[in-house]
Amino acid sequence: MQQSNKKAKRILAISSGGGHWVQLLRTRPAFGHADVTYVTVRKSYSSDVPGEKFRVIRDATRWNKFGLLIQLCQIIWIVLYTRPHVVISTGASPGVFAIRVGRIVGAKTCWLDSIANADEVSMSGKMIKPYAHLWLTQWPHLETADGPTFNGSVIEEAPKDMH
Repeated sequence: MQQSNKKAKRILAISSGGGHWVQLLRTRPAFGHADVTYVTVRKSYSSDVPGEKFRVIRDATRWNKFGLLIQLCQIIWIVLYTRPHVVISTGASPGVFAIRVGRIVGAKTCWLDSIANADEVSMSGKMIKPYAHLWLTQWPHLETADGPTFNGSVIEEAPKDMH
């Protein structure tokens, strides 16, 4: 049997905190044996990915322009250092920046729109549409011909006895 000399794919999995992080963690089984670097805004989240590469960036929102600039610089450095083959994000600003920068360095990019956006796609999702190779939604009724695409959901339906 011939052994493969190919190195594992490098994935940059990035999100802001809270539900975005939880949703990103639910995608972990899809990463297989890839070399994954997780990036988020809270150091305490490292306990969610023990033994994995983990980086913390500044938390910032659209109302904190200086914070966003710092966050962008941190993400540029991480992308240039890790040289990911794939960038995947569940949002918000960290994902927008990482997908844009990742695309510049030749990475394939995937935006998984927030579970919370059940009535319309997120503002970040709309912003990243031209830059993401793959734009996914959790909700079948939000799929459109020009994106996002619905390919299933990472959320599970509650058991019937819980309704």
